[in-house]
Amino acid sequence: MMPRLGQKYEIEIETISKPIAEYNRDEYFELELPVAPAIMVEEEIVVEGSDVAEDKLENVIRTHLGMPPLEPEKKSLWGRFFKS
Repeated sequence: MMPRLGQKYEIEIETISKPIAEYNRDEYFELELPVAPAIMVEEEIVVEGSDVAEDKLENVIRTHLGMPPLEPEKKSLWGRFFKS
């Protein structure tokens, strides 16, 4: 998801991956960074400790770029019933 959004909006994506033990150290908490897994856009924490819907993340990116949010996708009755 992230590389695709990075290409779509021509933004820089930085991925930081560390062993779980690194995130549980006091030094990490002193940095006041979000709980992993997390996604930040500039200084805004979009989500921490869970997954995020792609449309939510895309709208946060668009907001930071000064663009209007995406129009919600209209689903048919069948699509709403099965949440597809």
